[in-house]
Amino acid sequence: MENQPTVSTDNPYGLAALWATGDIIARAVLVILLIMSLASWYVMLTKLWDQRKLKQSARVVEKQFWSAPSIKDGVDRLKKGDEFRGIAEDGLRAASHHDGRLTDRIDLNEWITMSLQRAVEQVNSKLHNGLGLLATVGSVAPFVGLFGTVWGILGALVNIGVAGQASIDKVAGPVGEALIMTAIGLFVAVPAVMGYNWLLGRNKVIQDALRNFASDLHAYLVSGARVGGESGGARAAGAKASAIGK
Repeated sequence: MENQPTVSTDNPYGLAALWATGDIIARAVLVILLIMSLASWYVMLTKLWDQRKLKQSARVVEKQFWSAPSIKDGVDRLKKGDEFRGIAEDGLRAASHHDGRLTDRIDLNEWITMSLQRAVEQVNSKLHNGLGLLATVGSVAPFVGLFGTVWGILGALVNIGVAGQASIDKVAGPVGEALIMTAIGLFVAVPAVMGYNWLLGRNKVIQDALRNFASDLHAYLVSGARVGGESGGARAAGAKASAIGK
């Protein structure tokens, strides 16, 4: 028995056909999903870069800042624009400019604490920038894709009703093509949700490092010694003036 020759047929449906034959609503849904995908990937890549810089700064702080003879010398060892340097400068500024009419009623310990907390909260706010976009894309994108699917099925059914034909090729093709919208919506949403959770976990590690640094800095500015630090990393000064530096 001879083998029957296989006949290959081109698939008339797909993403390209959906764009070519779709109306303005279908194309708008595709454009919106594309913008969501690009925006979410941009946020994920930029946040990963910022987190990488902060983690490197944390390692530099542990090696260079706490080995300096004074807080001022430790600040000078850090790069300009570094988040840890900004926190240290705020603490140093608060310790140096405590005296005044507006601050004479506030204890030095409380004054430095407020300054350091404000500096840490500013860094934490920067860390969370963009995460709201990822959460929005992760929750909205599937519904945008579902809307495109419903709109495509509605158009296919209307065309079938107008033509008066309900054969399998008239139904399965347009309906399957419309389901591409749902698949694209899930393709956009899943990386956004995973990236949001991943970045949130990495932010927690960095926030712990920032709080620990601020706590050690506060202890050093107030008492002249780092809590739990080695003698070489935080030499006891015995007074606030020596802690602030020369």
